[in-house]
Amino acid sequence: MAAKRAERLVNLVIALLGTRQYVTAARIRATVPGYEPDDGTARADEAFKRMFERDKAELREMGVPLETGRTSVFDSEDGYRIARADYELPEITLTGEEAAAVGLALRLWESAQLAGAAQSALVKLKAAGVDVDTSRAIPLRPRLDSDEPAFEPCYAAARDRRVLTFDYRRPDEDAPARRHVQPWGVVAWHGRWYLGGLDLDRQAPRVFRLSRVVGTPKATGPAGAFEPPADVDLAAMVAGQFGGEEQLVVVRARPGTAVGLRRHAVPLGPAGDGGDRLELRTTEPMRLADQLAAYGPDVVVEAPTAVRQAVVERLTRLAAMAPEDTAPENTGPQETALAGETA
Repeated sequence: MAAKRAERLVNLVIALLGTRQYVTAARIRATVPGYEPDDGTARADEAFKRMFERDKAELREMGVPLETGRTSVFDSEDGYRIARADYELPEITLTGEEAAAVGLALRLWESAQLAGAAQSALVKLKAAGVDVDTSRAIPLRPRLDSDEPAFEPCYAAARDRRVLTFDYRRPDEDAPARRHVQPWGVVAWHGRWYLGGLDLDRQAPRVFRLSRVVGTPKATGPAGAFEPPADVDLAAMVAGQFGGEEQLVVVRARPGTAVGLRRHAVPLGPAGDGGDRLELRTTEPMRLADQLAAYGPDVVVEAPTAVRQAVVERLTRLAAMAPEDTAPENTGPQETALAGETA
């Protein structure tokens, strides 16, 4: 449906809902935007009649209860109205979890192309007396970040069942690798977006973090080329590959540094080198290693060894990429700490 026609139909519905009386076609023509204006010519009259007849038929096909009648015995022609009682939705009853899901969906699409539709749906639910809590805390909190341009092409390919080709950079790889995937769906987990599907190169199910996709994924082949497994659980796939049991990570931070890290840490007291010891909890140790490496020499990992080594590897890789005269400063104390404790 063309945008102008859709807008005209909405205007017509609003006008006929806003009155209890029957409104004549002439009055509708004069008050509802989008109709052929009355310029006194037969051509304009005929154009309006055809347009209005099509609009009436379309509204009725959509289930809008458009009534025809006369308000008074003195009226000389029929008019139109929409009975509000027949048009309004029945009472909507949602559980607390369902209402929270509505709020969750609204938060998701606030940053996407359906922001207007989401807001409209929320307004309708509130008008029906449904208390939609958009801030209720629930375990799943998806977020569509502007720095994840891979979301839309991945989502579209999964929806259309088309094979997806993209370059993917793992944290332990220097260069991205080309991947060919049958995308089963896109899922949010712990505030990040993931693509789950069948890796055609490895012939095995895999999960890919969208923030690690390099460039724009490209869908190839016809739509409907495959069907995901009926029992696929994308959230479980992500948890199995990127999650796990909660781990404790202990770090030392220089005074006055790592402010963002301290917001989520439990202070353990002063360290022997004059810094502060902090305790962090995570189910994604490699993701935390990425964050810790960004602090450079201001943060040193004490335990566990796997996280400390992961941070050292990242700093070493960064040092190798830097000019020779700056490499020693970029490596920081992580390597020294590791060598001293493992000697």
